[in-house]
Amino acid sequence: MKKISSDPHGRYLEMIELGELKKDAMQANIVDTLQELHQNLAAIERQKEKSIFSQLFTSKLNIKSIKGLYIYGDVGRGKSMLMDLFFNLAPISKKRRVHFHAFMLEIHKEIHLWRYMDSAERIEKFNIKDDDPIPPLAAKIAKTSLLLCFDEFQVNDVTDAMILGRLFKVLFEKGVVLVLTSNRNPDDLYKDGLNRGLFLPTIELIKNNLTIKALDGPMDYRMERMKGVAVYHHPLGAEATKVLSDAFWRLTDHEVDDRSEVYSDDIEVQGRIVHIPVVSRGVAVVSFKKICGASLGAADYLAIAWKYHTVIMVGIPKLGPENRNEAKRFVTLIDALYENNVKFLCCAAVAPEDLYEQGHGHFEFQRTVSRLMEMQSREYLAKGHAV
Repeated sequence: MKKISSDPHGRYLEMIELGELKKDAMQANIVDTLQELHQNLAAIERQKEKSIFSQLFTSKLNIKSIKGLYIYGDVGRGKSMLMDLFFNLAPISKKRRVHFHAFMLEIHKEIHLWRYMDSAERIEKFNIKDDDPIPPLAAKIAKTSLLLCFDEFQVNDVTDAMILGRLFKVLFEKGVVLVLTSNRNPDDLYKDGLNRGLFLPTIELIKNNLTIKALDGPMDYRMERMKGVAVYHHPLGAEATKVLSDAFWRLTDHEVDDRSEVYSDDIEVQGRIVHIPVVSRGVAVVSFKKICGASLGAADYLAIAWKYHTVIMVGIPKLGPENRNEAKRFVTLIDALYENNVKFLCCAAVAPEDLYEQGHGHFEFQRTVSRLMEMQSREYLAKGHAV
């Protein structure tokens, strides 16, 4: 059995050889930068393993001197795929990959908790009594994540804009290496935003501490994979299941039951775990029963929408008055997916307009029907995830 490469460059070439990727000069250029970053992180890890005595006689690489990476470009060019390839192989134990929206929710929660602590609590937990939550928050992040990868980085809110500049400054000072993907050039971040002038130093901070690379090839790979794939299938049965299995293969290059490349995932939301049974390359497979039949809410569905660019749902039944809670959750799920431009493939018992013909909330459900119809259009499928 052929050994799988443990570095980005080797793994990227293997994926091309296996037919999982096509040769792409712009992607290859990004991979070269990721390879250099991989090697620098490996050197840092090797230094940690050396004895104190041996370190005295060898030159040391300072993690603060390692530049991270900012990858930007149009939808479907492979930004998230390359970042995932790099992250999965990164030879460092303290690392984290997170969708930017989810990260900012955590930051706001931590700041809220800090504001409600008194001086005694702050001294006990952080050995600090200052009112400013950013330094201890950045220290907490740096303690567990020397490599921090953000997917879908964007700034749409003035509060986030103000927090990010100060947070990034401290993270860089503490030697945290950032890798970001975005649909926007750094100079276009928070464009036309309220008080944008206050955010301009943050843009310069990003440009000074990260290598900026464009990934703007002519091919929208995600749209190419979706070409000719129908997204809504009914009725339920073996035929619909096979079509969705084939779609999963087209989107991921893996069979849905190939456990060497397909895995399960657990998303932590407000202290609870949402289990996703089948995941590969940003595609999640879930069942209606587990996702809409359980006591989940908007926060859970938003976490799913932020983490996966495509959701495949199986087993959507015809709903009635006895399923009003499930129908309400389905409405909330579709709202979260729609508002974040998540591709939604599914198999159902009936057509969208017949899903919930009567019952509490039937009138409001018509908006969901309309969105399900729109989510099948080429215009919707061409949109960027969470843009």
